[in-house]
Amino acid sequence: MNTTPTTQNRRRNRLVIGAATAVIVAALAAGAGYWWQDRNELSQASAEDCRLAQRIVTEAEEVSTGPVPDAEKWWKETGDERRAQMKDGYLGAKISRYEGWAVETAKKSPEAPSAKDVKNLQEDARGHCSDSGVTLSMPPLGS
Repeated sequence: MNTTPTTQNRRRNRLVIGAATAVIVAALAAGAGYWWQDRNELSQASAEDCRLAQRIVTEAEEVSTGPVPDAEKWWKETGDERRAQMKDGYLGAKISRYEGWAVETAKKSPEAPSAKDVKNLQEDARGHCSDSGVTLSMPPLGS
């Protein structure tokens, strides 16, 4: 079978275009995989944010057993401080929930969390501090 130079050029061009297409598709797939993994990872808070979170949690544990007016005053002051100083909003949202639960526990509200609720929140919050070297500890409230 005789092939002309034009036929050989076409085959070579098709091979080059096919290889280039395969490289582009592989790069797009790798980029999409990276984006998907990065999208599903928890934000990582700074050590400073995690230390602030732990201090707030420790105070919340004490507030949850005290008088309601003190708890409500603490809640406002601490919320202002957290919003002003904490950079990681995702961790801040977890800590905010714990703050609210401390006040609800002080009020002896039926909205107060169970120990399981606190444990689940602790695991979520710890995920945001896993790279900071700070391990958050959220004890059950009202103890």
